[in-house]
Amino acid sequence: MELVERSIVFLMMTMVAVQVSNAVVHKVGDSSGWTIIGNIDYKKWSATKNFQIGDTIVFEYNAQFHNVMRVTHAMYKSCNGSLPLTTFTTGKDSIKITNYGHHFFLCGVPGHCQAGQKVDINVLNVSAAATPTKSPSALASPVPVATTPALSPNNASPLTTAKGAFGFVGLAMTVFSSFYF
Repeated sequence: MELVERSIVFLMMTMVAVQVSNAVVHKVGDSSGWTIIGNIDYKKWSATKNFQIGDTIVFEYNAQFHNVMRVTHAMYKSCNGSLPLTTFTTGKDSIKITNYGHHFFLCGVPGHCQAGQKVDINVLNVSAAATPTKSPSALASPVPVATTPALSPNNASPLTTAKGAFGFVGLAMTVFSSFYF
């Protein structure tokens, strides 16, 4: 009996570890990277992605000619990088997504944003998508259009972490073990 309990606990811990590792790394602009060469449509690029909390956004670029600035929505719209929220200059900047909402980035080199070197990373709160109450997340830039709230224990779906086959099996094992033991 104890062996079965330990096996179930070990299997559940393994599935949780695998579930946590489902985070995705998104290289902005894919193989082209962060550039003005090649007419990259970053709006189209970001529209084809499904950004989640825990994912990492990677900006790869030549640091002699570009940078990455995190800005507000108004600054993004007007290509104004005069007072960025954060500036990155390494040429390979990794930014982990930690909250829902819009995250606006642009290149602060004069003329680059106007040439299209800007991207809006929109992280949707899927569990709250059906909820009519909306407010901007704490770290996301203010946007005049509606944004979704950050996930909190009060409005979290109980199946939020039970994604995919591992989540389903883990949920089934939890239910089974609660009746069996």
